[in-house]
Amino acid sequence: MQNSLNEKVPGTGLAGLKQYWKQDLQSGFFVFLLALPLCLGIAIASGFPSSAGIITAVVGGILVSRANGSYLTVMGPAAGLIVVIFDAVQVLGEGDAMAGYRYTLAAIVIASILQILMGFYRAGQLGVLFPASVVHGMLAAIGIIIIAKQTHIMLGVNTHFDSIFAALEGIPHSLMNSTSSVGFIGLSGLFILFLWPRLKHPTLKKIPAPLVVLISGMSLGQYFGLQYEHIHLFLLDQAYLENHQHLITAEFLVDIPQQLSAFFYFPDFSKAMAVEFWGAVIAICLVGSLESLLSAVAIDKLDPYKRTSNLDRDLMAVGAGNLLCGLIGGLPMIAEIARSSANVDNGAKTSWSNFFHGLIFFLFVLLFPRFIHSIPLATLAALLVYTGYRLAAPKNFKQVLGIGVDQLCLFLITITGVLATDLLIGVALGIASKLIIELIRGVWLNNIFKIYFKVTRPTPNIISIKLQGSALFSNFMPFRKAINQLEPGKTVVFNFSEGYLIDYSVLSFIDDFSRSYREQGGKVLQIGRALEQFSDHELATRIMTADDRKN
Repeated sequence: MQNSLNEKVPGTGLAGLKQYWKQDLQSGFFVFLLALPLCLGIAIASGFPSSAGIITAVVGGILVSRANGSYLTVMGPAAGLIVVIFDAVQVLGEGDAMAGYRYTLAAIVIASILQILMGFYRAGQLGVLFPASVVHGMLAAIGIIIIAKQTHIMLGVNTHFDSIFAALEGIPHSLMNSTSSVGFIGLSGLFILFLWPRLKHPTLKKIPAPLVVLISGMSLGQYFGLQYEHIHLFLLDQAYLENHQHLITAEFLVDIPQQLSAFFYFPDFSKAMAVEFWGAVIAICLVGSLESLLSAVAIDKLDPYKRTSNLDRDLMAVGAGNLLCGLIGGLPMIAEIARSSANVDNGAKTSWSNFFHGLIFFLFVLLFPRFIHSIPLATLAALLVYTGYRLAAPKNFKQVLGIGVDQLCLFLITITGVLATDLLIGVALGIASKLIIELIRGVWLNNIFKIYFKVTRPTPNIISIKLQGSALFSNFMPFRKAINQLEPGKTVVFNFSEGYLIDYSVLSFIDDFSRSYREQGGKVLQIGRALEQFSDHELATRIMTADDRKN
């Protein structure tokens, strides 16, 4: 197989290592620089020890990279799982952080077994069972929750809120009452993260912004003496200090074990029969699997060699990695989108870049643990606040609205549901709303979960796929499977002459398939009656015209 540049597609075994080790080593090093602060921050924000993030990055890189079904994805802890893991620690631990940590490790072990079984029984297409707007709404809600919780840490304010809405409302108060030097470190880091992508200088743009923030935060931490226990004035007079005393201690720095044996903790299964335990298991399995699969698909689109991941194998490999992490004290892992994108941008050729990223991570922690201990928590919090902003940025709302008002409604319902209740209930509300909207639009009840289509071959070189009724996120798995099995090099004709409604998720799949099929030398056509679109977006949901509906 060859890409459009007529280059031989790299192998993933020892041949690929021998041919491309320089490119993969270089990319692995740059990904490590990006991953180091994020893995530490995600672990701490999840209520786990900082060592948990390191364990997951090492296992995901060194071990899972040799067994997964993708080529350029990077495995490791993800911000999207912070909310799920932190809630599990709080609910299962009932105020005891260490107990909650060990109960959550047990939940990770069970969830990972479910992931392995899902991959074995070919459930790697899980992502298509969720409407795109509901998934994006879930991620945006996670981003808002991260911002609500991490902003206070970034400002050096140790406080507790009863709800996410209260945490959001408390941000102005924390801004006015921040620990001055800690707040300066956090806010300056956040400023760099927003500024860095806008720089025009080509050399500076090659330096990862998180690395700049990390070095800046550590330098400021040393300047302000965060490693010592004292009351710090920083630009404040004595009168202000008398009303706003903040004790600065080493608690504002990352705590990491000095001995390797202290990195590991073991799961406690004594709550395995509790309802809350299984709620955590389902949430970890669902969110982790969904994010990982969506990331793998997204990175396939960036792969210059147009390789396609084996999602079932990927899910089994991630599950196996999570099983090991849960047994020794690590976070669950996914194919992480930001690190994977950086991997592609830095010229990675094979999955060995992920291996090198994990190996460098292990060697660095082994040789330079004091370096990690000097990282301010405010710096890590700034990185997470920025990550949360990217998940819930205003442009995301605008993009969803561009697809259609109906998609924005689902997006907002999911966000509100997650923030007001929890992640699983919020996603369920989004899916239920989507199904209700389709029924209101006139989709047959027996068409909601069953799709009707025919595949015929009028000539040896033409494949006709005729849709009857509606194609929805909830019913198009057989449709997707049939299309993915078509041989290349033919003329594929999608016939919508008897179609009633085709939703955005299905149209997105057809668009991706069409692009890929044409790149392999085939042709794709769409014929049939005119279908009205719910917006000007080319992939907006389409429905039979009003005149045809009357007939």
